[in-house]
Amino acid sequence: MKNFQSNFLIILVAFAFLFSSCEATKNTNKTQRGGAIGAASGAVIGGVIGNNTGDGDNSVLGAIIGGVVGGAAGAYIGNRMDKQAKEIEEEIPGAEVTRVGEGINVTFDENSGVYFATNKSNIEGKSEISLLKLINIFQKYPKTNIIVEGHTDSSGSDTYNMNLSKERAQSVSYYLTSNGIDSSRIQTNWFGEDQPKYDNSTAEGRSKNRRVELAIVANEELKEEAKQKAE
Repeated sequence: MKNFQSNFLIILVAFAFLFSSCEATKNTNKTQRGGAIGAASGAVIGGVIGNNTGDGDNSVLGAIIGGVVGGAAGAYIGNRMDKQAKEIEEEIPGAEVTRVGEGINVTFDENSGVYFATNKSNIEGKSEISLLKLINIFQKYPKTNIIVEGHTDSSGSDTYNMNLSKERAQSVSYYLTSNGIDSSRIQTNWFGEDQPKYDNSTAEGRSKNRRVELAIVANEELKEEAKQKAE
């Protein structure tokens, strides 16, 4: 819980800095303002998150914010992410789908979408159905990459939790690639109990911390396409 609160406060500070710095762009036109603010947000927020969760590419939030393009190109990417996020929400009602910057954060815990039996990492039943629906959506948006992360609660040893989160994240990634998603689109990470989002002292918090998260971000082809469209 402490890590989550600390990172959240740091992000708020970053946003405060961005809004204060916008004064310098008030005499520019709309496109110029979008480009300047977008570039600043990518640099400042991406750096803040990267410094507090390790490499920005090693957390879904860091990966999404750290890859911000900004400006009109960012709006072009965001528009496509809006459509993809809406489809995920409609197809997998139990998933927690959050639009962040120019990407999407999807969280599955024990009560939603994709879940695992206690101490298990195999995918079966309703989890399999949810992933197949997700795969159908990913195939419709081939210019996006997917980061898969595994997390656990604080019960058990550090080593055990790290291994379990690794096995669960790899199970999801393997299922995606086994059903038609190119492996070049997927990055797999695992963090054990090191990145709680909720309070591990409560049963509800532990349940939510036993989760798999996905980040959906623009690949280089989509970023280049967006920049060309913005010119």
